[in-house]
Amino acid sequence: MKEIEVVAAIIRREGRIFATQRGYGEWKDWWEFPGGKMEAGETPEEALRREIREELSTEISVDEFFCTVEYDYPKFHLTMHCYLCSLLSDALHLNEHEAARWLSPDALDTVRWLPADESIINKLKGDL
Repeated sequence: MKEIEVVAAIIRREGRIFATQRGYGEWKDWWEFPGGKMEAGETPEEALRREIREELSTEISVDEFFCTVEYDYPKFHLTMHCYLCSLLSDALHLNEHEAARWLSPDALDTVRWLPADESIINKLKGDL
């Protein structure tokens, strides 16, 4: 089975979590934490800052490691390293996603999360 390693940013602001809606591909319209694939020679933190610049045209602070999720999708195995992050700028632009929301802890279940991201939601609820 193909293996993919990615990083994801759990961006927090004023008690809310930033969620993005995929605008393309097999999982179009599902919600996820922004991020993406690591490139050769990058640390997870470097990859995350690069991906957020590419996807949201903004800068983040990678504050702390949160968890690693292992998930078997039908076509590949995903390893996703998740980090708690904060914005260094208020400017955000959706370059790849079709929508975004700032969700309060009690609203995290109001969107349809990608299966790998769902496991993060339960852990977040306990930690927020």
